[in-house]
Amino acid sequence: MKESRFKEKYPVWTLTLDKSEVKHKSVSEILDYFKKKIEEHPIAVYIATFDHYSHTKKIGGEIASEILDMQNIIFCFGPEIPNTKVAAVRPRSIGVCELESQFVIEFMEAPSPKAHEAMISWSKGLKA
Repeated sequence: MKESRFKEKYPVWTLTLDKSEVKHKSVSEILDYFKKKIEEHPIAVYIATFDHYSHTKKIGGEIASEILDMQNIIFCFGPEIPNTKVAAVRPRSIGVCELESQFVIEFMEAPSPKAHEAMISWSKGLKA
């Protein structure tokens, strides 16, 4: 996994996998994999799936030509609410993007080290 900064301030983690490296053949199959991981986790809860690509296309938004599909799985680890600021960093989202020969998995760094490590582990688990 590679860490970078989006817009010079958001810590984003990225895993780029050649399609030949994964058994999953589509964004939907990868989202099903993540949903299973979320449901198996002792405190995580699945919230929704958002089809970012279809939404952007429907509103006439700009989509980079190399992007074939992009969807997000939205979920929450949320074991506590220690203050109001936690609402700004929850829920979590993992984005799955399909390019011609690759899948790109991306998420913003979680404030909880355990949650962050779970997302890294789930992402790396995609490799066949």
